[in-house]
Amino acid sequence: MVFTAQEMARLMPDASQLESDEPEMESSLHYIQLALLVACLEWQWRGRNDFFIGANLTVYYSQQQLRNRDFRGPDFFLIASTEKRPRRSWVVWEEDGKYPDIIIELLSSSTARVDRNAKKILYQNRFRTPEYFWFDPEDLEFSGFRLIGQEYQAIVANEFGRLWSEVLELYLGIHDRKLRYFTPDGELVATPEEAALQAQQQAAQAQERVERLANQLRALGIEPE
Repeated sequence: MVFTAQEMARLMPDASQLESDEPEMESSLHYIQLALLVACLEWQWRGRNDFFIGANLTVYYSQQQLRNRDFRGPDFFLIASTEKRPRRSWVVWEEDGKYPDIIIELLSSSTARVDRNAKKILYQNRFRTPEYFWFDPEDLEFSGFRLIGQEYQAIVANEFGRLWSEVLELYLGIHDRKLRYFTPDGELVATPEEAALQAQQQAAQAQERVERLANQLRALGIEPE
């Protein structure tokens, strides 16, 4: 069901049924990158229930926005200190006035100019989002900004080219041509599939150690139990 701007406006302040109104992503590279950002953070924070991740989801923030149909949906955003549950969109006035705490835009030829300018200004001045990053999955352009006072200031990269996120308490950096998370110690945050493979490898290595020890005991004439 599609709402007109007037119908959506009449829903306020109860707008919990507003659907997201975002266009399709530019390419399979963008889909893969977005899925990677979501899956890795969900896995890293799998024991937590106090956050919401939006992926290509509209953020509704004002009645005027609805009237003008000026919809804005970051490719990736995170809201901290909120209930972790499915949502059709993020409706600020239905969520105690909360805006995203961190936003990541995936640049493309058709969106880069808006992401670097109009959206940056919106996230800085209206959303007051503490951290804003952008990444181009094709040419690997990567930048990050932190809200200092009234304006975004560029985040300085460490010696590995990674940018620290105070919101996530993780680094963001490029690995294998993908934007990935890294722990404060510099370890790559695994996907669920990578974590499962690591667990299998560790189990196999442990089994090999057990077998080597058993063979050494047998060579000494001791039969291991």
